[in-house]
Amino acid sequence: MIILDSISKAFRETTVVDKLSLQISKGEIFGLLGPNAAGKTTTIRMLCSLLSITSGSASIAGLDLSENSDALKHRVGYVAQYFGLYDELTVLDNLEFYTSLYGEVDDAKLELLLKKYQIFEFRDAKAGSLSGGYKRRLSLCCSLSHDPDVIFLDEPTAGIDPVTRKALWDIFYELSKEGKTLFVTTHYMEEAQRCNKIAFLSHGRIVAQGSPNEVQNSLDDFSIYKCTQKFDYELLQVLKKSEDVHLVNQFGDELRIIVKKDFTQVRLASLMSEYIKDELVLELTQANLEDVFIALTQGES
Repeated sequence: MIILDSISKAFRETTVVDKLSLQISKGEIFGLLGPNAAGKTTTIRMLCSLLSITSGSASIAGLDLSENSDALKHRVGYVAQYFGLYDELTVLDNLEFYTSLYGEVDDAKLELLLKKYQIFEFRDAKAGSLSGGYKRRLSLCCSLSHDPDVIFLDEPTAGIDPVTRKALWDIFYELSKEGKTLFVTTHYMEEAQRCNKIAFLSHGRIVAQGSPNEVQNSLDDFSIYKCTQKFDYELLQVLKKSEDVHLVNQFGDELRIIVKKDFTQVRLASLMSEYIKDELVLELTQANLEDVFIALTQGES
């Protein structure tokens, strides 16, 4: 459904997306994750033909992006990172306007769309008066009004409470079951776990990709230890300064430490012992997605 072959995007001397290659199948939910300014939004804008591709090639549903931009717009829907609708227009006015960009407006179909995504009762309310969750529902309705094959969702749940986030993901799963392909950018590791496939982007380049489980098991050159330890600034600084420690991450009273494979548990315990008052119990553990994400992308602002 979506094929990217070494696509790049440069703005003057700055390369924002660097030789990105992906294959995403019909009906999949694909998640693209990366720090701010990693190139996620630029990638989506290229795939929606809002930005030209500097080099490489890409196709969606068999349509080459460099040749079929007019035909492509009927095959894709786009939910922007920030609310891109008109605050002073009503919910229904916004939906009718966006639908008209793709052809004739069918009021009966729009009514069904609003009911399906539980926003019909607000059809006469101004879009600017909606809560964040309902704004996302309206944006999604507008992106679906022409029945596209592929939907691009740029951080669709940013700033949304967990209950509303789950409700939106239930919608995403329903769309996937209907055969639509979803391309989602997110910062949430919990959302990454919900995707069929994911990729981590750092400085415009993919540093890991595959199923969530495959990416989670990608730190082959490191060992991960955890222990119960309250925050201790001096201990963390000692660990961070060690050439054998790749990452230190504090979660409440749990300290997670990623070290080089040849840095043994005994040596790590010795490094930490001076700063531990109680008995130190280091446990070898499996990496989680956040461990992998930070380990592979740390240092990017």
